[in-house]
Amino acid sequence: MSRLDIQHEGHVCHVYLNRPELRNAFDAETIAELTHTFSELATDKALRAIVLGAHGKAFCAGADLNWMRAMADYTWAKNHADGGRLAQMLWTIASSPVPVIAKVQGDCYGGGVGLVACCDVVVAAEQAGFCLSEAKLGLSPATISPYVIKAIGERAARRYFVTAERFTAARAQALGLVHEVCATDDLHETTQQVVHSITHNGPAAVRACKQLVKDVAGQALNETLRDMTARRIADIRASDAGLRGLH
Repeated sequence: MSRLDIQHEGHVCHVYLNRPELRNAFDAETIAELTHTFSELATDKALRAIVLGAHGKAFCAGADLNWMRAMADYTWAKNHADGGRLAQMLWTIASSPVPVIAKVQGDCYGGGVGLVACCDVVVAAEQAGFCLSEAKLGLSPATISPYVIKAIGERAARRYFVTAERFTAARAQALGLVHEVCATDDLHETTQQVVHSITHNGPAAVRACKQLVKDVAGQALNETLRDMTARRIADIRASDAGLRGLH
């Protein structure tokens, strides 16, 4: 049975985690399906936005504990390979050329926080709770850490990685992990408003803007960066889409 429910709606694709009976915890099959799905969606030139959501009460409880227990007998090499597959999944989502909007309707724990941190825009219901829960299980959020630290900053990560405290959607918004918090009944409409904003912009411009953030973030303000940004604006102004937008 597929771990995902994939629905296409015009130029938008909705990808839903679909293991509600297990709080959408992910295992090896879920990781493989997410990697394959986002790899395929990255090649769709007509796609304008991807919404990552989940069925059931929880968004994602992190890793499936039964799957984790099975890995207890793995060798270091097997654990390393498994961690590599999770890292590849996260990178595939984060590097999507298409904007990814997370639609968080319920609790988001452990690796679920990593999924959210990989998305470009995050909309959460006010009842959703967040927790970097790995330390409670004697583990660390190693694979998701690059994305989570970028989202909430080093200072907040120092706290929530070691305390494994649960925090609210409002707190997640204050930390920078979540962009919009709304009533549960308004989650669909609020998410659709974000999708509408994206899909009513120039398709090439949206992809260029997403790539620009990746390329500029963290770079030194030097001549190389100044020239790169000047080249980017020249490229898009001279493009067919740019010329149409300016006339």
